[in-house]
Amino acid sequence: MTLVYLIAGEESGDVLGARLMAALKSARPGVTFAGIGGPRMAAEGLAPLFPQRELAIMGLLEVLPRLVQLRARLKQTIADILARRPAVLVTIDSPGFTLRVLRALSGHGIPRAHYVAPQVWAWREGRVKHFPGLWEELLCLLPFEPAFFARHGLAARFVGHPVLEAGLAEGNAARFRTAHALAPGQRVVIAMPGSRRSEIGRLLPVFGETLHRLAARIPGLAPVVPVAHSVAEAVREATAAWPTPPILVSDTTEKHDAFAAAEAALVKSGTSTLELALAGVPMVVAYKVNPISAAIARRLVKVKYAGLVNLLAGREIAPELIQSRCTPPLLEAALARLLTDPMEAAAQRMAFRDIAADLAPPGRTPSEAAAAEVLALADRSS
Repeated sequence: MTLVYLIAGEESGDVLGARLMAALKSARPGVTFAGIGGPRMAAEGLAPLFPQRELAIMGLLEVLPRLVQLRARLKQTIADILARRPAVLVTIDSPGFTLRVLRALSGHGIPRAHYVAPQVWAWREGRVKHFPGLWEELLCLLPFEPAFFARHGLAARFVGHPVLEAGLAEGNAARFRTAHALAPGQRVVIAMPGSRRSEIGRLLPVFGETLHRLAARIPGLAPVVPVAHSVAEAVREATAAWPTPPILVSDTTEKHDAFAAAEAALVKSGTSTLELALAGVPMVVAYKVNPISAAIARRLVKVKYAGLVNLLAGREIAPELIQSRCTPPLLEAALARLLTDPMEAAAQRMAFRDIAADLAPPGRTPSEAAAAEVLALADRSS
């Protein structure tokens, strides 16, 4: 029986991990799992070593108060892996934690695959020199990543982006409007501030004020906030006092229905931009972090765009308002243009189709491609 140990440190990793687990079970019935993940991975058969939310931290200053606890969890994780001796270890994103696990296990004879390449092509490229010996397989979601790592002497495989498997284009707008009793003239706008508590605390107040301003300009606005499990209570508390109460959605099907009904979205940079692109929702990309973290990042970032949709397109197809430009007046103006200029919204939708084609591996789904690589690694090492 093949034991696969998985570590996913945040909400997006839980989604990837769950799809990978399903593909592994399909390819090899009887495979078993251990490790760290969220509710979606638990539904696929993982009993988490400890709650995933303990690892969902982002930002240099945000991590500092949690260092002692994180170090204790790191030791606990390493000890659990060595005790279980899995056929293969799969770490998913969250490099601040997972790369430390991989390094600690070097020389212990446990095959290691890292799923979601560290974004050293975006910032701190010098970190790549520390990667040799951390894993036997690096599984990439983005098509340009293998060539980047090859330039540094590291083999990497493009397996495609699992966001393609989410059914994002299958939402039912009429069902959403009926379920929430939306009048024919009401216009749905999505707000996606992220799945980390630090993002909720920093972005949601800005998004709320933006939508309040937008509602004054465009009557009948119906704001919708998809809610990640890890921050559900924080989002409910933060939005309770909004002048126009948002519709909070946590069910995946309902989220896709909301996307189908939406005319525009305000979204933090990251994988959420790909979700909206595949659903055909024009967007404005926003992000801000602690000012000190931002000042450090400005010295290290090497890419021109923060949003994945823009990075993949090689141009700014969705407006980006980052850090000092992430303000309610600027965000409101950019959203208003999407809602009042059909040509601007149509141009985004046209570009989204090209991005979707670039994210697909040949002949199978991304999760099937990733599962095949994980099982091949386990078999080679047995």
